Amino acid sequence: MSPRLPSPARHSRATRVARIARGFGIAAGSTAALGLTTFLYANQVELRAFRLKRVTLPVLEPGTLQRAGRVGASGEVDPLRILHVSDFHMLPKHRKKQRWVASLDALNPDLVINTGDNLSSERAVPNVLAALGPLLNRPGAFVFGTNDYFAPRPVNPLKYLSGKKRKPSRVELPWRGMRAAFIEHGWQDATHQRLEFVAGGVKISMAGVDDPHHELDDYSLVAGEPNKDADLAIGLSHSPEPHVLDQFAEDGYDLVMSGHTHGGQVCLPFDRAIVTNCGIDRTRAAGLSRWTEKTWLHVSNGLGTSPYAPVRLFCRPSATLIEVTERPERP
Repeated sequence: MSPRLPSPARHSRATRVARIARGFGIAAGSTAALGLTTFLYANQVELRAFRLKRVTLPVLEPGTLQRAGRVGASGEVDPLRILHVSDFHMLPKHRKKQRWVASLDALNPDLVINTGDNLSSERAVPNVLAALGPLLNRPGAFVFGTNDYFAPRPVNPLKYLSGKKRKPSRVELPWRGMRAAFIEHGWQDATHQRLEFVAGGVKISMAGVDDPHHELDDYSLVAGEPNKDADLAIGLSHSPEPHVLDQFAEDGYDLVMSGHTHGGQVCLPFDRAIVTNCGIDRTRAAGLSRWTEKTWLHVSNGLGTSPYAPVRLFCRPSATLIEVTERPERP
């Protein structure tokens, strides 16, 4: 008896199913390969591709820099140079980051501002101090973020997209020793303090708050107009939460400096943030912008990430040199 052969129609259907299955398999394999390649790039390349940003901030009254003695023999006016660093999220193994941060001393900044989240390990304080090394010998001021106080913990990455606030762990980090080392080197803690000092010949009035992202801030402790005799008034807040920015602006501060956002961390091309992890809009996730007509906001996209989310995409880690210049004279 002859064997029963499949009908042409059945054979055709089986061939189509096999082709579709192969197509899905190829697509799944390609997607997995693309995902792995993207992760490796974000983790092994961009996460370590540190860059220096430079911005110009024209807020000083005309004649301020001349009075501060910042005019060279050739008549060229030297701007006030403020180096803004933030969000190291340091681990002892971050040797390249430590060397890169230390190299920023060659910029000869007049003032160093650190807006917090320095630590990701209870063993990382010596590494933070090694990174800041020569910069600690320059005038400096700081506020802390929650990740200076408490160790990071694993978290569902989808929470970044949902906008839900992530609770910090209760594993305390040695922030007190780090704070003491900063102060011993001459840096000033601006947390809930009003400060007056001179940097680069320019009179600075400064105030800061504790991390408002986790409701640690109490603006009433620093409320009020900055000293009218100051040339430049600066507010510090680890997280750029709008209610704090509004209070600094209402009191008449020229510049508020923050970190926290990581610039979005995983962005669309050209540093376009998808989320900010705080109350500001995505266009302000990093860089210099106007908050009000008088008050500017600078947000650092930071130099690190949580060890449980060690990737950056289209958002290279950075520090910023802010060159503060004079406003154009009014006609």
